[in-house]
Amino acid sequence: MKRNKKREFQSSELVKSFARIYGFEDKLIAFEIKDFLEDYLDESLFQEVVSVNLDDKIIQIRINSPLLKNDFKMRKSFYLKKFQEKFGEEKFSDLQIL
Repeated sequence: MKRNKKREFQSSELVKSFARIYGFEDKLIAFEIKDFLEDYLDESLFQEVVSVNLDDKIIQIRINSPLLKNDFKMRKSFYLKKFQEKFGEEKFSDLQIL
């Protein structure tokens, strides 16, 4: 009777550990933020989000639509607080809308 080995890591934990080793942890968090925005925003609005990056605790969101860009700028503190609640307050210090 064969027994299967228990996996030591879940696949997401394995990806996170590789990201930590090779310095891609910020990019993984940026992907999580983009996934959060995809769920939070309407599909047509999400189409206007070009990219999400994290650089020195600053979230940078690049948006094509001038109207959506203005909305994000006006509610910048609201979005920053949402991200801090979801992912941890210590990970982000500012939000830039580009």
